[in-house]
Amino acid sequence: MDVANDLIARRERVVCAGVGRLSDMTAVSASGAIIVDADGKEFIDFVGGIGVMNVGHGDQSVVDAIREQAGKLIHSSIHVTTYEPYVALCEKLVEILPHGEHTKAMLVNSGAEAVENAIKIARQATGREAVICFTGGFHGRTLLATTLTSKIGYKVGCGPFAPEVYRLPYPVVHPRGGATEDQVAACELARLRSAFLDTVAAADVAAIIIELVQGEGGFNVAPKAYIEGLREICTEHGIMLIIDEVQTGFARTGRWGAYEHYGVVPDLSPWAKSMGGGLPISCVIGKAEVMDKVTPGTLGGTYGGNPVACAAALATIRRMEKLGLNARGEQIGGMIRSRFEAIAERVLEVTDVRGLGAMMAIEFSESGDPTLPDKHLVTRIIDRCRDDGLLLIPAGVHGNVIRVLSPIVITDDELHRGLDIFENAVESIASYTANRTS
Repeated sequence: MDVANDLIARRERVVCAGVGRLSDMTAVSASGAIIVDADGKEFIDFVGGIGVMNVGHGDQSVVDAIREQAGKLIHSSIHVTTYEPYVALCEKLVEILPHGEHTKAMLVNSGAEAVENAIKIARQATGREAVICFTGGFHGRTLLATTLTSKIGYKVGCGPFAPEVYRLPYPVVHPRGGATEDQVAACELARLRSAFLDTVAAADVAAIIIELVQGEGGFNVAPKAYIEGLREICTEHGIMLIIDEVQTGFARTGRWGAYEHYGVVPDLSPWAKSMGGGLPISCVIGKAEVMDKVTPGTLGGTYGGNPVACAAALATIRRMEKLGLNARGEQIGGMIRSRFEAIAERVLEVTDVRGLGAMMAIEFSESGDPTLPDKHLVTRIIDRCRDDGLLLIPAGVHGNVIRVLSPIVITDDELHRGLDIFENAVESIASYTANRTS
């Protein structure tokens, strides 16, 4: 038995099956945008630990910061003692991600924790209970976060779920849907206003939470007009607008936050993933007048804002600044989009190319019919790519979308080699081809 198969077999014996496994791939080491498995094979990483490694695997500045802080203070809990890394990280976060004239932040450990705390803050700030979320949304796997999450596969047998959560359709714009962005925005904003009459009263709604680019939902991008209208409605009714930036943050879309593309400032926003350069850390950022309405002791946790994780996050952000990763994210996204659109011209099963910055996706459907999502084809493409040295994972409620979340430090050569592997896999497996320009 080889080393990789032995490791998988050991996992099967002792790790709970509820911890999902997308493949039989293993990982022993990584650098930049390359992962090495237990048998020594190298893979170009188009997953980035599910959007975590924007600054790349093993960045020396981050590694050095972790080592230095571990030699000083590993843990004491922010509830017991105040320490420099926690305060310094919050200072940096409010500097690069301002929410109005005065911004405050708090630190926890994961995206789901950040989402839960954002909801708790919104409820305390408004004195209301109800929360509105959207189809296709993913906000985590803890109980409230799972309630907010749309895809049933993440929720099987986990109920009863948290009360006072209401779900509306996400404003999906599809090139074959027959409606423009502005038309979709107008329709869904009208639906929201109607929901205040027949689903939940606006006066009872504490928050509306939305991803500007849906992560697990398939990288659907919200229309600008919809988010502008959503901001107006939230302001009109005293509802907290929460923009979930867990996956979109820290250069992924070519900005520190996706909200910067929209010219709309949320009241609150949860962040995680690439914030810590690979270490578990997250935050909630919000307008100070909102954050200051929270009762002391109702937020946080033993490990929230761990000193070592804070040091890693500070080093990660500074490295992103030095390398200009926001600009690089836009550049990478443009290259991926160009290649995907070229594939779409030749492969009938490709029914959409979408995304924002370096958060790009390509959708597959049977015979080019978007009402017939082709999960099986996506699985075959991903398996072929992995055999050829490229790591990819799916997305979308139907599993028929392939997403790219590569480290933003990926080189042009690595990016194009990976895209070559992907293109070859698609064109060797796809059943139907068509030149749409003819």
